[in-house]
Amino acid sequence: MPEPTKKEDGQPEVWSLGDGQPPEDIDKQVENPPLSTLLIEKPQGGSISVGGDITFIAKVEAKDLLRKPAIKWFKGKWMDLASKTGKHLQLKESFDRFTKVMISILHISTYCRCRFTHLRCTSSRLRRTTLETTDVSSEGQDDAGELDFSGLLKHREPKQEEVPEVDVWEILKNARPDEYEKIAFMYGITDLRGLLRRLKKTKKEEKKSEAFAKKLEPAYQVDKGGKIRLVVDMADPTVDLKWYKNGQEIRPTPKFIFEHKGTQRILVINNCQMNDDAAYSVVAGDEKSSTELFVKSLSLSGSLNERIELECEVSEEGAQVKWLKNGVEVPTGVRSRYRVKSEGTKHWLIIDDAMKEDTGTYSLMATGGTSEARVQVDLKPLKILQDLQDVTVLLGQPLKLHCEILPGNVPGRWYRNGQLIQSSERITILHRAKNHRIEVESCTLHDSGDYTFVPEGYSQSLCAKVHIIDPPKVHLEALNAPDNTVTVVAGNKLRLEIPISGEPAPRVVWMKGERVILDTGSRVRAETFSDHTCLTIDVTEREDTGNYKIVLQNEAGEDTASVKVKVVDIPDAPGAPLVPTVGGDWCSMTWDPPYYDGGSPILGYFIERKKKQSSRWMRLNFDLCKETTFEPKKMIEGVPYEVRIFAVNAIGVSKPSEPSKPFVPLAVTSEPTMLVVDDVTDTTVTMKWRPPDTIGAAGLDGYQVEYCLEGSDEWILANKELTEKTKYTITGLTREAKILVRVKAINAAGPSAPRTTQHSILVKEVIEPPKIRIPRHLKQTYMRKVGEVVNLVVPFLGKPRPKVNWLKDGQPIDPTQINIRNSDCDSIIFIRKAERKHSGKYDMTVQVENHVDTAVLDIQIVDLPGPPQCVRIEEVWGENVALDWTPPKDNGNAPITGYTIQKADKKTMEWYTCVEHYHRTCITISDLVVGNEYFFRIFSENMVGLSESATITKDSAVIVKEGMNLKNPEYIDYDFTEPPKFTQPLINTFAIAGYNTTLNCSVRANPRPKVIWMKNKIMILDDPRYRMFSNQGVCTLEIRKPSPFDGGVYTCKAINDLGEAQVDCKLEVKALLQIRCKHNVTQSLCLTGNNVNHLYRHHHGPH
Repeated sequence: MPEPTKKEDGQPEVWSLGDGQPPEDIDKQVENPPLSTLLIEKPQGGSISVGGDITFIAKVEAKDLLRKPAIKWFKGKWMDLASKTGKHLQLKESFDRFTKVMISILHISTYCRCRFTHLRCTSSRLRRTTLETTDVSSEGQDDAGELDFSGLLKHREPKQEEVPEVDVWEILKNARPDEYEKIAFMYGITDLRGLLRRLKKTKKEEKKSEAFAKKLEPAYQVDKGGKIRLVVDMADPTVDLKWYKNGQEIRPTPKFIFEHKGTQRILVINNCQMNDDAAYSVVAGDEKSSTELFVKSLSLSGSLNERIELECEVSEEGAQVKWLKNGVEVPTGVRSRYRVKSEGTKHWLIIDDAMKEDTGTYSLMATGGTSEARVQVDLKPLKILQDLQDVTVLLGQPLKLHCEILPGNVPGRWYRNGQLIQSSERITILHRAKNHRIEVESCTLHDSGDYTFVPEGYSQSLCAKVHIIDPPKVHLEALNAPDNTVTVVAGNKLRLEIPISGEPAPRVVWMKGERVILDTGSRVRAETFSDHTCLTIDVTEREDTGNYKIVLQNEAGEDTASVKVKVVDIPDAPGAPLVPTVGGDWCSMTWDPPYYDGGSPILGYFIERKKKQSSRWMRLNFDLCKETTFEPKKMIEGVPYEVRIFAVNAIGVSKPSEPSKPFVPLAVTSEPTMLVVDDVTDTTVTMKWRPPDTIGAAGLDGYQVEYCLEGSDEWILANKELTEKTKYTITGLTREAKILVRVKAINAAGPSAPRTTQHSILVKEVIEPPKIRIPRHLKQTYMRKVGEVVNLVVPFLGKPRPKVNWLKDGQPIDPTQINIRNSDCDSIIFIRKAERKHSGKYDMTVQVENHVDTAVLDIQIVDLPGPPQCVRIEEVWGENVALDWTPPKDNGNAPITGYTIQKADKKTMEWYTCVEHYHRTCITISDLVVGNEYFFRIFSENMVGLSESATITKDSAVIVKEGMNLKNPEYIDYDFTEPPKFTQPLINTFAIAGYNTTLNCSVRANPRPKVIWMKNKIMILDDPRYRMFSNQGVCTLEIRKPSPFDGGVYTCKAINDLGEAQVDCKLEVKALLQIRCKHNVTQSLCLTGNNVNHLYRHHHGPH
């Protein structure tokens, strides 16, 4: 790294880092380093004598870091001491894996005053950086020190004058004049007069510039290939600027870019090269600001077999110098490839036919200091003719990898997954000219991985991936199960582990039918490992029986296998047994085998019975019953019993079947009694009888009727189903046939002995004259209102079945208006919706052959009457009004029973009833208010009710005071209509669960509004828990026995033709809990729904 130099006028110059950053800012960063979060032990400053040794220690904590930290030591601001290690400077690092602490030690031996005065230790990890500064001071005699000639390793004439460090310059600028000699003595400054001349000139130049608010820095430095920004701040932004390089004006190019940013004018130099190392200036009018740019070249590079020359210039001719490589003196003998020559103050180190081993740090050591440079000897560029290719090889097949590179005589090494590969009987490595090859005779799974070929001496490498594949295979033989069938008892856990193989690891799918078994199942799941797959069923069930298919797939192929799982269990319970036959103390029972035998054959059955009212079951057989029938015996007659069945297989006994229907072991009844003929027609015979004398505890289910023709022994069943009545009609008989009839009583024990007629019965009907039996309420006029239903039943007698005919007022009845239905014994006249036209006399005729009977029904349909006619005011006197009217034109088909008279004041026109049920057609209304004007209306009334409308007087009656004339003033009618408005809103309410609560509000509106109640914006309709009232504008909602879930926002909404309005409130229902405390004291608490669960857990625990 070059040292600061002097400008042509002899003034010392300082470095500037970046965009016009002044040196004082850099110094401040060093003097006040940021607090460290990594350094747990900071380097401590020290004092030593010249020629002595000193050691600095820094410790860094790395337990929170992803990798070990990097620790660097610096001299000044930018000199990395790692490149200065050698005889006088050693660096040592150690890392404690247990405490995660990194220790860095810097040791300086044979200390010289000018060697190290200001040190920095930097520890960095990613973006976290900590800086520590250490000052080293010397004691004892002065020494000329060692000179740093690294700035002389450039292809330009360097200045030879010593200058102090930047820190010393800043100290002098800020110090008092009487402290200059002390500072010069402390820091070993030899050219104090030159520094003072420059300091004096600098202070004179501090005059305020008219064109520049801030000039260029004295010097800038940039690395080769880097980018630099030269910045000036203008006092007058309107002044034109010109930039110069070594006196030549600079024009805008991609390399030189001019930027304007506010009052700043910036020159950007991109891709700085050695020819950019020059003096730069900017001119604004008559003023000029100059600076010097230094381009650093930190290392030299060359190629193999080339000549390398290192040149350095010292301050004195004939100085004794020593060339070092990596801290070791360079051999310069006759046979050495290194040659040294000097000329005046210049010294050269020449390396002929440079080799790779010549790479290193070369330094020139003089009595006043050292200068060093880095030399890198590179090989010729590597050219890849054919790169390695990724291959996929089957297991057991040969593997071959091949590449071609230039130069061809370069050897190389083969690596697999970072491990060096050596030749063996199975692996062959070949190198012929530019060809490099590796061959594996029979590859294994261990041969797969990343293969790398590294040419010796080059950082480049050739890489390829080798993928060894093996077709998948299922190894079912490891099950050791016959026919690959696994049997497990229901309820136990099943775990099938089946070995598998394949490379890459195959994808395993378990299937049962079309259903895929996942590894996330709770009870049934499939898991796959590196060398086997596993099917787990935690609690087996009978539904798990079946074939399970295993499918393996990878890029090398596919394999399938099937495993049969058989889950055995106790059988299902048999069906409920049937008891078809019951005796006095026995019964017979049958049942069906269970639907599922549990996967094992049924061995037999156990039978149990019990009394219906008992809970104790008694086993009837101790040896298994092999059949599905059984006859229990020794039962008590008249006691109801139930029986049930157990099925048994090799696994165990099933659950019991459902009990049979209760049965009672009883005997049959005695025969029916008093069998006689009740009626005979041409095709039917009706018999009746009495129940048996002895029925018994079994009861009586019904009767069975049979008949046979006279002279035949074949009895024919008359009723397919039992009849519970003691009367039955046998139908379908032949006229004038003779039959015998018998009846049996049936119960659970069977049919009783039959009761038979003693004589045969002739099937022939006897004529009976017809007779109409009119009900008493139909013997007078039958009256119904319009719209009501008319349903009249008129019974009659006669055999054979009479013919019935109806007439209305002598005319046939229209079937579309009136429905007539006839049966053997009655006739029904039905009118669904009566009208006044249905009124009249109805004639009924019943005829059996030549015999006839008649009857007349008078039906009258009545309706509301019409209003009275011609209502007029006859006379007005005093407080009385005389009214007169005529009866209504339509009396509603019923006599007028009275009239209703109402009056209304002309101001309000609200009607009030004066007289009701008035029978005459004239009336005098008294007690009227003087000064009012009245209208009157009259309703007519009959048995149905008041007429729908009333007749109003055309004129009004004015009640005036006698002797005075009343002048009626004219009033403008006031508009009382208004939209809804709530005069009293709803109020937020708390309610107790189980106790009725009400919500009240009041609304004013005309016309009367429609009131709607809502809960949480949902309308309340037909809910029995709510009752809604509205009276004189007061709206009430009653909630019956609310629960905490009835809480919410309730809304009352009023709507009429002029608008709408609504009010809201919040209802919170508290639960009433009674909690028994430790001292048996019951406390009642009111809690909202959100706190009930919390309080319950507090007193009763989480469950």
